[in-house]
Amino acid sequence: MQDAATQYRNKLMSATEAAALVRDGDTVVVPTGVGEPPALLAALSARRHELRGVAVSQILPLRRFDYLDPATREHVRHDAYFFGGATRAGGQEGWVDFIPAYFSELPMLIDRGLSPADVVFSMASPMDEHGYFALSLAPDYTMAAVRRARAVVLEVNPNVPFANGDCHVHVSQVAALVESADELFEVGLPAIGAVQEAIGQYVADMIDDGATLQIGYGGIPDAVVMQLKHKHDLGIHTEMIGDGILSLVEAGAVTNRRKTFMPGKMVATFALGSRRLYRFLHRNPMLEMHPVEFTNDPYIAARNDKLCAINATLQIDLLGQCGSESLGPQPYSGTGGQVDFVRAANRSRDGKAFIVLPSTAKANSISRIVPTLTPGTHVTTSKNDINYVVTEYGVAQLRGKTAKQRAEALIGIAHPDFRGELRQAARQLQLL
Repeated sequence: MQDAATQYRNKLMSATEAAALVRDGDTVVVPTGVGEPPALLAALSARRHELRGVAVSQILPLRRFDYLDPATREHVRHDAYFFGGATRAGGQEGWVDFIPAYFSELPMLIDRGLSPADVVFSMASPMDEHGYFALSLAPDYTMAAVRRARAVVLEVNPNVPFANGDCHVHVSQVAALVESADELFEVGLPAIGAVQEAIGQYVADMIDDGATLQIGYGGIPDAVVMQLKHKHDLGIHTEMIGDGILSLVEAGAVTNRRKTFMPGKMVATFALGSRRLYRFLHRNPMLEMHPVEFTNDPYIAARNDKLCAINATLQIDLLGQCGSESLGPQPYSGTGGQVDFVRAANRSRDGKAFIVLPSTAKANSISRIVPTLTPGTHVTTSKNDINYVVTEYGVAQLRGKTAKQRAEALIGIAHPDFRGELRQAARQLQLL
């Protein structure tokens, strides 16, 4: 067998040559967010007219590559695991399709052949002395696709960190290698206003020293993070690691010492942030990157006592059903890992699952707390899973409560301008 360096040289080629490995009818699996390889996807886009029936499947695409074109959908299309800014309009216009699934179960769907994975395109770190690359930016479902795929193609970039954990691919598993040196895509912290700060304070006050955190993406979860810097011995077991969590580490609030599962270790399945964050991932013994069937499995994550899961929603009804991924019938994001971690926190000893949302939208013209969800809304977190709901007006604890008690509690944290009509609607629904 050839040594690793020889295999590397033999498999090195241009992005155009590597993209030629894609055949008609293939599904190309691409990692979440920053794990997407720009040179490979640009090369696939360039040859899209030669192909038919090719699909690209991914969570949270960040760039609008040329294959994202309704005019060439029959050649190369996007089948979303979760919509991002590059694909949301296509989803709402109907030329980008989507695959409903819990984030934690995507690897199982791939392993069982229920969701195809013929080719993998991924960013990767430089190869180490043992012949391994790290898919450190997003091992997520990609490691399952590596097991299943006919061809694994890596875009090797020196800016990709070599992280610890179950995120490594050996050169013998790879069909083609492409080199690039572009800076990685960076995502800054979202803007935080007075509403987000108020919600963040309510949640932060309920998080104890020694808790383990899962932080979702968005302004409100990051507002919570900003108000946790005075806490002690926090732990991290999450799907996304971003600059907010990094700021807690730098403030000394995160030590992972009191975690009851994998003490001393932060655990995540994808990274989304700044160059500073990506450098933090590099060979850091404090951090491990793992596939999503590990990080998001509710049974595994719940082995952390005091697990606090903080996730956002778009709309919630008076029973506690959350529509977190669509605006009525129009897709907006995706199921992702919200339910995974709500269920994990509910199972965790002294765990707390928070769903956070501003009380209103569109300049206070509509209430996000509604009698019934807008027709066609995709229900994300069910009424049976919901626990704490937080707006800028307070906290409603729903788990174990009756339907009438839930309605009363949710109306109590709605915007005052809408409480009267919510009460009237609740009476009509026999909820008050």
